[in-house]
Amino acid sequence: MRAVVQRVDGASVVVGGETVGEIVGEGLCVLVGVTHGDTPDKAAQLARKLWSVRILDGEKSCSDVDAPLLVISQFTLYGDARKGRRPTWNAAAPGEVAEPLVDEVVAQLRALGATVRTGSFGAEMRVSLTNNGPFTVLLDI
Repeated sequence: MRAVVQRVDGASVVVGGETVGEIVGEGLCVLVGVTHGDTPDKAAQLARKLWSVRILDGEKSCSDVDAPLLVISQFTLYGDARKGRRPTWNAAAPGEVAEPLVDEVVAQLRALGATVRTGSFGAEMRVSLTNNGPFTVLLDI
């Protein structure tokens, strides 16, 4: 699993003109990609890392300050544009594999006590955020 994690001062995701997920104030906006061979155990490991990684103001974690997370599926994180002019998506898991694993990351975060909002899997989404720092980290699990 791969995640692009941004420290934000608020973030939202809109589908079809309607806000489907939003966090206000300090938190994390997390784009999650799934590849072949990812498992529920990896989803749980990613959730634990997201909940505890110390990248908020003052080197705090979401668990330290009860900061919310906006989790959005992003198959393009496994795009490969090294050859030619069009990326390939061969490394991205198909939707029927990826969706339950993204859902598992969210479920595991909630089980840890996190406030989590989400996008809509497979939808065309408009993501807005205020990156605080800017601060962006790439996690590979």
